[in-house]
Amino acid sequence: MSDYSAVQALHRSAPSFSPYIPVGLLPYIAFLLLGATFALAFYFSTLPKEKIPARELAVASTASLLGGFGVVAMFCTVGVYV
Repeated sequence: MSDYSAVQALHRSAPSFSPYIPVGLLPYIAFLLLGATFALAFYFSTLPKEKIPARELAVASTASLLGGFGVVAMFCTVGVYV
């Protein structure tokens, strides 16, 4: 039982969690990232078809990453902490 007491004391003495990004900035970050995602999706739809789709892959990958982070930021904005 002394191990449990030691862990409990360590838990009580540890500092509370503090996020790197202020919670008040999350709506703006989500809007920026999702806006960029929609802009890149529109740009992707206007690209000409090429034999080797390197540009398409880069644009689609960037839009996908921005969209993923934007959705997570939007979820955290509304209180669904993922």
